[in-house]
Amino acid sequence: MIRRRGFLAGIGATALASLKVASPASANSANSIVEMTAQQLSAAIQTRAVSCVEVMSAFLNQIDRLNPTYNAVVARADSDQLLDQARVYDGLLAKGESLGWMHGFPIAIKDLAHAEGFVTSNGSPIFADSVATADSIHVARMKAAGGIVIGKSNVPEFGLGSQSYNSVYGVTRCAYDATKTAGGSSGGAAAGLALRMFPVADGSDMMGSLRNPGAFNNVIGFRPTPGIVPLGDNFQETLACNGPMGRTVSDTAQLLATMAGAHPDSPGTLPVDPTQYAQELGKDWQGARIGWLGDFNGYLATEPGLLELSEKALQGFVSIGAKVEAVTLNFDMAELWEVWLTYRHWMNRGRGLGFYNDPELRDKLKPELIWEVEGGANITGDQISDAIAARGRWYKALLAAFANYDALVWPTTQVFPFDADLNWPKEIAGRKMDTYHRWMETVIPGTLAGCPVINVPAGFNPAGLPAGLQVMTPRYQDFKALQFAYAYEQATGWNLNHPPAAVS
Repeated sequence: MIRRRGFLAGIGATALASLKVASPASANSANSIVEMTAQQLSAAIQTRAVSCVEVMSAFLNQIDRLNPTYNAVVARADSDQLLDQARVYDGLLAKGESLGWMHGFPIAIKDLAHAEGFVTSNGSPIFADSVATADSIHVARMKAAGGIVIGKSNVPEFGLGSQSYNSVYGVTRCAYDATKTAGGSSGGAAAGLALRMFPVADGSDMMGSLRNPGAFNNVIGFRPTPGIVPLGDNFQETLACNGPMGRTVSDTAQLLATMAGAHPDSPGTLPVDPTQYAQELGKDWQGARIGWLGDFNGYLATEPGLLELSEKALQGFVSIGAKVEAVTLNFDMAELWEVWLTYRHWMNRGRGLGFYNDPELRDKLKPELIWEVEGGANITGDQISDAIAARGRWYKALLAAFANYDALVWPTTQVFPFDADLNWPKEIAGRKMDTYHRWMETVIPGTLAGCPVINVPAGFNPAGLPAGLQVMTPRYQDFKALQFAYAYEQATGWNLNHPPAAVS
């Protein structure tokens, strides 16, 4: 559907005002284009301060320059064809017509989602040549808002583990240190965002896949309440979800407004009004109360320096008028981990068993998926029932905390970005990690809660490696989470003022 330019008011006065700082001559330089926030870029395109062709050229040049080192974008489309699409979009604007706020945006879709005409490899050699014949629902919405798919963003095989490497495309590297991992599973999305390869990105999250790479690359990754964004054509499971990523909180919120909302082909989605997420994010948080969970009273192992950096970052909440207090939840975190293992084995056995039972395909699977399938072999109905009941008790423990606190905050990761040649950390601060994902246990409290959780940057260690904080609000209070994150972002500026050296 083609819309008139009147929708421009929806992207906010801030974006328009910031655009006026630059003249059209300065705004259309390649460097200026890729440095714009997504909302600034939208305003520049809609007012025709820059053309869609100039925008596409600038981002493709950025990819050409940096992607050989960082490997964020895979399965890229032909540049000439992409520029031809951009010319068509310029033609629409010349007639006073716009598809939406993303009109002319280059977008790279996470390689677990479908974009028609592009390979959906899932990072697996089994699907290395599998071309999508239709768009995933949230991808169709991004395209309907004007996005032009330029390729896919890299992931670990089947999205397993927070290290984006696979045998199809290789490893994606941290935007702040190319010797380190970008995290995952939305690793290509996060690194590409930080490196200005595209203005916004989609991601997905079951075990921190929007949050962990957000922390590792100093960008925003938002896991919304499951059901806010369509996930698929079955009744939506409440652990996995799709969600937005951006370099700023307001860009992330604007993308959520595009992705969110019920869809008849995804019966588990919630009947929310997506326009609510595009409202003004500013709010007075004077007197708000934040519960600091930290390392859950020493339960979680953390790399030296990470907890201290995270605690220092809490000053950002204090500066907006909030009171931060340490809080202990009435739940055994070791039991929560066992609940997680039951759910995880059960779900991954279901999706991996067919491959596992075929000897030729099993040889193409990463060891982590084989471990998950075999771990689910002996799970009983009683164990699943017990896990469901325990998850309910976990949520009640959180409700008790939310009765006293507006938000709960704790570190997004337990380590700083690690060596990109390492599959996963085997030890943290002298503690052995007994599974491929134990080192990222910090994200499962949010996942099992089913609450909205957003990663906000927390600063850098002495080596220049980024870290993040998770901000969680009660279930369905997604806009509140975005408002908290926005206030913190404006107070600290970590993601606003500290781009990777490679983009300079």
